[in-house]
Amino acid sequence: MEDTQLMKGILEGCVLGIISRGETYGYEILTVMEQYGFESLGEGTLYPVLTRLNKKGLVSCRKAKSEFGPIRKYYSITEEGTTYLSAFKESFRHITEMANQILNE
Repeated sequence: MEDTQLMKGILEGCVLGIISRGETYGYEILTVMEQYGFESLGEGTLYPVLTRLNKKGLVSCRKAKSEFGPIRKYYSITEEGTTYLSAFKESFRHITEMANQILNE
């Protein structure tokens, strides 16, 4: 089965969950996602998600010089983002609970 459509629906919540742990930048988010098994997630997928989260006001973005090279964009969760993440977690829990009941019978 193609995981793309299923994955697309949960990426925003997962990325927002990582950002909620503390200010971070794109490559660091990719590294964390890989640690949790999202090996196929690339920059071409992540950065549009970050742009959408920023446009929705769920994260704030600031540019700063990195100790290790070029300027980076650092992302932090906003108050609205925290509220959204809480609702996302509840919806995700509810949907996966229902799906597990059906799929595991």
